[in-house]
Amino acid sequence: MDAPRRRRGCRQKIPSLRDELGRRDNLKMGGSVSCFKSKNKYMIKPKYFLYARKSTEEDDRQVMSIDAQLFELRELARKENFEILEEFQESKSAKTPGREVFGEMMARVEQNDGVGILAWHPDRLARNSIDGGRIIYAVDTRKVVSLRFPTFWFEPTPQGLFMLQVAFGQSKYYSDNLAENIKRGIRQKLRRGEWLNLAPFGYKNNPRTHNIEPHPTEARIVRLAFEEYPKGTHSFISLGQFLADLGVVSRNGTPLAKASIKRLLTNKAYLGFIKHGDEWFDGSFEPIISPQLFSAVEKVLKTKERPRKRKARHDFPFTGLFRCDECQSMISAQWATGKSGLRYRYYRCSKKRGVCSQSYVQEYFLAEQIKERLKTISLCDVYTDWMLNKVTEFEREEVSVSQSEVKNLSNNVKANDARMEKLVSTYLDGDIAKEMYLTKKDSLMRSTLALKERMKDFERGRNNWVEPLRNWILDLKQANFLSTSNDFHEIKSFVQKIGTNYLVRDKSTRFEISPPSQFVAERRYLLPTPAPTARGIHSLSEREVSICGMFWTKFETISSKIQMIKTNNADSAGRSNLSGVSDSPCLG
Repeated sequence: MDAPRRRRGCRQKIPSLRDELGRRDNLKMGGSVSCFKSKNKYMIKPKYFLYARKSTEEDDRQVMSIDAQLFELRELARKENFEILEEFQESKSAKTPGREVFGEMMARVEQNDGVGILAWHPDRLARNSIDGGRIIYAVDTRKVVSLRFPTFWFEPTPQGLFMLQVAFGQSKYYSDNLAENIKRGIRQKLRRGEWLNLAPFGYKNNPRTHNIEPHPTEARIVRLAFEEYPKGTHSFISLGQFLADLGVVSRNGTPLAKASIKRLLTNKAYLGFIKHGDEWFDGSFEPIISPQLFSAVEKVLKTKERPRKRKARHDFPFTGLFRCDECQSMISAQWATGKSGLRYRYYRCSKKRGVCSQSYVQEYFLAEQIKERLKTISLCDVYTDWMLNKVTEFEREEVSVSQSEVKNLSNNVKANDARMEKLVSTYLDGDIAKEMYLTKKDSLMRSTLALKERMKDFERGRNNWVEPLRNWILDLKQANFLSTSNDFHEIKSFVQKIGTNYLVRDKSTRFEISPPSQFVAERRYLLPTPAPTARGIHSLSEREVSICGMFWTKFETISSKIQMIKTNNADSAGRSNLSGVSDSPCLG
């Protein structure tokens, strides 16, 4: 049998036994191993991006972290003969996405093909699922063909990629667990009354007790500042100069600013309290000043505080309500002084849309027109109280009826579920055709949905028309009260609630109201005048009862029409349209 031919132009080096043993020794001694190489570029060594990161942005914390990482990574690159394209350094936590330098490096990675990343550990690259997934996706798409870590390695297999995901998951778990442990430690320190961070001015940290204690010199200066300020001889500036003479200055060597002086005089830590978030807690350390001295300083601060004076706003109740019927501009208002020296409020067109011929109208006449309109849609308390009592009786009846109805509807839903199960079983046995099965299934689903909707209505304890009817009667009662009131702001709020399309033309106001209220306005003359209470009658006559019943019957009819329209729209356009239909009876 002939020996296999060597392919022309292709030479393959067979590794010797010495090379294989050397490679195994390197693994046993903790040497780093390449993550993986692309099949197309097996003989091409990738170029690397070097990334180093520390968690804090403060320059005085973890100062040696990045320098130590850079030294180790550069030494590894020198030993392995790696070519470093660019170095990226960052001082930011990786717990949440949004690192600028990391994003810049990944953008460079995505622009190139077949590059590598050199980092100290996977937790330097990512401690959250988004950044970790971004790296893993770059590995899957062969944008990254090699990942090198001096302390971590894995093989280019599905198991290796899984272990990389585990490493990122462990990094995230460490970060999340560390946050919970820190919060638990803070809660425990608060329970023990221990200070949480660096001691404020006047105290010093005691590493032995994990708490703070008064500073021998600074505590006396703080106490002296609190004793001097209540005398009333110092301002913030002079007290800052007084402290500067005692050696208490800012970082720039200048006296403390006014904001710093006020912060010192209002710091409750000198009373022995600890602040965490927006809440103060009792501390177990020694206070510097007494509560009496702190209260004396507070009193002086309150007397010297000068809150910013705000310009008083004019009191124009009906602005923002009416529009000019001629030019559709909003109605504005202004003060006017009469010949007697009295001041009056006048409303006029703002003329923001051009020339307008409408003149001024005094507020008194404007309010009188609105109150006259409210009288037409109001009922006296005798009628409204009688109607409210009837509504309460209706509600009790609805609750009792609803309980039995809910039970019946629940039984119907269960029956439909049983029919659905039987239908599915019949279809699976092949006894009915698919088209008939789908038709019956759709019918049962619609029936069950309608039953559940009715159950929701009954479970609310009343039918859909009872609560709107009560609110409408209360509106009639409030209109009767406001028709004789001079609280213009309350009148404006009520008109905004019951009306629409508020217009003024030729010093006359008009606005539209809901159909039930309009029905009352058209038939209010049928009720006797004066009211029954004025005639000494404590019960309504049969005629008055019939008229009041006619009012809520009309309301119920309008509400039923609105409900029917909503139901028809739901059947034709789907349930998604129900969210755009209002339950208010004010719809025409």
